[in-house]
Order: sequence, then structure tokens, then C-alpha cells
Amino acid sequence: MRAAGKMYGLPVGHVLEVGDATEVLAIPSKLPAVRGLTTLRGRLVPLIHLGAFLTGSEAPAVAATGVRTVVLVELGATGRQVAFEVDDADAVVREEPLPVPRGQTLPWAAGVAEPEGGGGLVPVLDLDALGDRIV
Repeated sequence: MRAAGKMYGLPVGHVLEVGDATEVLAIPSKLPAVRGLTTLRGRLVPLIHLGAFLTGSEAPAVAATGVRTVVLVELGATGRQVAFEVDDADAVVREEPLPVPRGQTLPWAAGVAEPEGGGGLVPVLDLDALGDRIV
């Protein structure tokens, strides 16, 4: 998937759904990347702009269509569900992530994956670490 123009991966076992969200209920939040709450699978879940969250910035303005591509995930052992807004989600890698190469710093990465066709290594995000930051 792509967020803020960069490629990222998520552990496929924690991805519950990929789809679109249009309606978002604004809520107060300490995190500037939180858009609000959206309904997915009959439940209200936090909607977080993934690219903004990873960089610590504010979520960008919403496209004129108001449609957002979201990935619904289950965070670690807590079972909490969160929807990450992304630019697009276009590939599934089912192999176990490789270790982060020595000498590289990839914040939030539990490992890396190599997508088909090359293009470099893609960080696979550590949902336990991310979940600890989401209040």
C-alpha cells in the first residue's frame, strides 16, 4: 500500500478489510492524523491518516470526492480495530517479513518485504508499536 507517497506493508493476518469510507464523524483527538470515526463492518472505528501518523503531521485536506481508501486492521493482542487511510492498496505479500537490513533505520518497521517486480524493500509496519501510540 502507499501512504503519503511511500510504500508500506501491513501484516496480512491483521488486515480485516480494504475498502472505501465516505462518512467521517469528527472527534477531538491529541493526534493530528486522526480524521475521526467511520463505520466499517457495522462498528465505529477510529480513522487515521497513515502517512500523517507516521510522520507526526496533520492529515492533509480530503479529496473533493470525499472518498477515502481505508485498510481496517486489528492491532496486536488487544483486538482493537483501526482504519488507516491510505493513498492506495494494490498488492498482497503473504511471505514472512525479512529482518530490517543492518545499518538501516526504519521506524515502526517489524521487518521488510520485497514486492514482486523489485522496486526495493518495503517496511512492514509493527502494529503492536503503532497501537501503543494510538490513544
